[in-house]
Amino acid sequence: MPDTAYMVNSFDIETVGNLDPELRRIVQRRAALLGPAYKLFYRNPVRIVRGQGVHLYDADGQAYLDAYNNVPSVGHCHPRVVEAIARQAGTLNTHTRYASDLILDYAERLLATYPAELGHVMFTCTGSEAVDLALRIARFKTGGEGVIITANAYHGVTTAAAEISPSLGPAVPLGRSIWTVPAPRTPATTASAPGPHAPGPHAPARHAPAPHAPGAADVGRAFAAHVRAAIADMNRHGVKLAAFIADSLFSSDGIWPGPAGFLGPVADAVHEAGGLYIADEVQPGFGRTGDAMWGFQRHGIVPDLAVMGKPMGNGMPIAGVAARPEVVEEFGNKIRYFNTFGGNSVCVAAAAAVLDVIEAEGLQENARTVGQYLLETLTDIASRTPRISGTRGAGLYAAVDFVRPGTAEPDGDAAIRVVNGLRERRVLISATGPDGNTLKIRPPLPFGTQHVDQLAAALTATLGDLR
Repeated sequence: MPDTAYMVNSFDIETVGNLDPELRRIVQRRAALLGPAYKLFYRNPVRIVRGQGVHLYDADGQAYLDAYNNVPSVGHCHPRVVEAIARQAGTLNTHTRYASDLILDYAERLLATYPAELGHVMFTCTGSEAVDLALRIARFKTGGEGVIITANAYHGVTTAAAEISPSLGPAVPLGRSIWTVPAPRTPATTASAPGPHAPGPHAPARHAPAPHAPGAADVGRAFAAHVRAAIADMNRHGVKLAAFIADSLFSSDGIWPGPAGFLGPVADAVHEAGGLYIADEVQPGFGRTGDAMWGFQRHGIVPDLAVMGKPMGNGMPIAGVAARPEVVEEFGNKIRYFNTFGGNSVCVAAAAAVLDVIEAEGLQENARTVGQYLLETLTDIASRTPRISGTRGAGLYAAVDFVRPGTAEPDGDAAIRVVNGLRERRVLISATGPDGNTLKIRPPLPFGTQHVDQLAAALTATLGDLR
């Protein structure tokens, strides 16, 4: 298990002397100015100076295939987004306390992508702020304090969000009213099953799950049982449930996207106890799963609150909370909410351009089809590698699990060696999970089959170097 004092896939500053002189100078300067809390990726950090599409470029002009960054959701420096930012910055950039059609036009378009029950949106700058606001609303609405999360969840870095982010490690204590449940792990499969909003009969064929693999109903009942037990224990300790919050891909828990539909019983359990269901859409939102615009839609549920993050503006500081009007009505009437930069004009213009690009370039459908090809390709590689115990994925979000050969023991060291081997072949990914043994592959949405092939070739070569 990795040392939780350090981020998975982080650079060890003690090895700075091994870097080439120019990179060593930058890393030492960074440490002196920014302090030890800031971490770099990779044993040999990458000095990035430019981005375009699904590629990042270093100071020598070398291209790196970006198979990791979800924040530039429509690709690095997309010209349509760049132009929208520049045009609006040259026109007006102000807060939300002046009457303006710009923010209303965007809010109307954004809410149209959600189920009709979610009729309001409140803007923040970051996903962490959005999670913080969602928790405030949930606690006000229910009168409860208790929050249920998964055992290795990550939801942000504000005080309230960090208190529900056990993946930050034991030095960041959970809140006193926080209960954890095991992530809904399922046997690895070769493809995610179509959800309630999945494409119809003309979609490409998908692999069937492994024989006797549990279906959505089985996984849902088991996961809901953990949630009900947590609620009962919470009540026994005199704590009332406010909310359950989850990223429906369970990214930090090791990426567990399916089978689609299993979250239905959990939503029922939460509502029966008087709590609210908060969908953290920072990772699965904006079409990344391919099957739906929003991750919760794969499960056929409608949350009470949905949290969005910086993929919303392709990296610009805009995020938000979509909400059922009845959930925020009393909160809004009694508590003034204002965020100076949340929903500012330039960020709203960027976010509107992101929706334009997703629609015009068919990026949700691209995530579905290329994601299927990605998962099939990874599964084929896994079938020839005893170090890999399984693959999972939904759209352009995929996991590859490493174990010690001949055992089921997680092998975080092998996963990190692969991550760093890929970096040396100029392909960028990272790792995740409580044991750090799961490759996290999460590229920008324009990722194509040719990029999958490049990733596969680099991964195959890197696996050949493992001893």
